[in-house]
Amino acid sequence: QVQLVESGGGLVQPGGSLRLSCAASGSIFSIYAMGWYRQAPGKQRELVAHISTAGSTNYADSVKGRFTISRDSTKNTVYLQMNSLKPEDTAVYYCFFSISTERLRPYSNYWGQGTQVTVSS
Repeated sequence: QVQLVESGGGLVQPGGSLRLSCAASGSIFSIYAMGWYRQAPGKQRELVAHISTAGSTNYADSVKGRFTISRDSTKNTVYLQMNSLKPEDTAVYYCFFSISTERLRPYSNYWGQGTQVTVSS
């Protein structure tokens, strides 16, 4: 089994910053990619940022230049540094990892429990 534990959400004023963390543990043979999605009330879940184990990154247009995704491969942890936060960034943020638990087993996506980010004055 694989477990993902998120931390770092909270309430912040517009223009402020937050850093989210997500650590994966358990039966991990190989990790292909990791990243963050978010879901605001009444909206579909959307990709925020994605990073491969090779280091290539991809961001939603709405967060480019403000958010930075990074990883610590030694800790199986992915981070999301969020700067210049706006009220429209308010959402539940979910991390994911694409993990293979055994040699030759296909990769599957595993999800964190979600952490609330609220941007409000």
